Amino acid sequence: MATRSASAGADAAASAPNPVPDRYWSESQDHLLTCLGATRQGLGTSQAVERQVRFGPNAVDVHEDANALRLLARQFISPLVLILVFGAAVSFFMRDWVDGAIILAIVAGSSLLGFGQEYRASTAVAELRKRLALTVRVWRDGNLQAIAVDELVPGDVITLSAGNLVPADGLILEARDFLVTEASLTGESMPVEKQAGTVSAQAPLGARTNCAFMGTSVRSGTATVLVVKTGSRTAFGDVAASLQLQSEESDFEHGVRRFGYLLVQIMLVMVVFVLAVNQMLGRAPIESLLFAVALAVGISPELLPAIVSVTLARGARAMAGRGVLVRRLNAIENLGSMDVLCTDKTGTLTTGVMVLDAAVDADGRASAQLLQLAFLNAAFETGIENPLDEALVSAGEKAGLDVRAWSKIDEIPYDFVRKRLTIVLAEVADPSSHRIIVKGAFSQVLACCS
Repeated sequence: MATRSASAGADAAASAPNPVPDRYWSESQDHLLTCLGATRQGLGTSQAVERQVRFGPNAVDVHEDANALRLLARQFISPLVLILVFGAAVSFFMRDWVDGAIILAIVAGSSLLGFGQEYRASTAVAELRKRLALTVRVWRDGNLQAIAVDELVPGDVITLSAGNLVPADGLILEARDFLVTEASLTGESMPVEKQAGTVSAQAPLGARTNCAFMGTSVRSGTATVLVVKTGSRTAFGDVAASLQLQSEESDFEHGVRRFGYLLVQIMLVMVVFVLAVNQMLGRAPIESLLFAVALAVGISPELLPAIVSVTLARGARAMAGRGVLVRRLNAIENLGSMDVLCTDKTGTLTTGVMVLDAAVDADGRASAQLLQLAFLNAAFETGIENPLDEALVSAGEKAGLDVRAWSKIDEIPYDFVRKRLTIVLAEVADPSSHRIIVKGAFSQVLACCS
């Protein structure tokens, strides 16, 4: 009976005419629930089906780069290749079957080589996308059930816990020790604390602490989230759309294209010149035309496209051996011509692993004692895992520090009120002497210092 009433209440709210505000993070939970025609018990099945039709699947729109015909056609857009195809046509027209077949074989070989490399890379990317097919726990008809991520619709209420990927953009209704890694959107590798509430309408994405975004991952804690945006309408969808815009022509592609156009101009001049000379000499027009075209085509470098494709494919294979997929062969030349490579913060383009550079005291001098205290605090902590703690432990181990000389007496876990973590230790050699080591937010730690 309770399930039916929850579903009926959700269905009754489904006809709410209010549009969802663009800056929904600054709105109250009740107002957003009203706008979405939802309740805290989620949607009814009939609502979800109707919204699935209206909004489509919860998936970021992507171009089918693995489409074989599109990739094959891309290999023939170079002026050099078109010149060779034209030369083969002229050879066949003049019934020079051997030369025409050789030219076509060269064109086919270089084009198929580039096509094969790009098709394999695109297929590998597509397979990686398929592996990301996930399920999510959502409230439907008043019951918590698992559904495929692409079936989520605006108005759904989902539950998230540590280890989950956030499947859509939404407003947090409830949260407990909820930390989310947003490196895929903001580049910040440190987890961000999320909690229910409202934030300023002008808050940037990184400051929207009451929202969870598609593509981020839950580091710790649990939360109940109201889905507001799905698919390409999410912040992650905006990023994906910008990446799919037509990329600028690389210097290598620009140079090859200009060289091809130069050959075309030379061929046209050659044809006109030879025709004019032959007409002055009184020769047959058809024979003069065929001779001029054959001469012009003969100056084109038949093996250049094949050499370029083979060289770039070799570079792509070398990159693949190091775990890098090359989707466009021409990117290899651009990579090789770089003098300076600038990347963003740790966590997106880099490894996402923090490393301790030095432990210094208040005067900026290296302090072995400070490193030891930081190492012991991080090594004995049993609370929420933190990249900083991992860096401290790794640095301490490299410095030869050992936890076996100490025993743990007690721990006051980190919380978001104290913003400190306290470890009580005793030396194995002197169990009666205890040492308290505290770390946390700078101001909070400084406040408890004498």
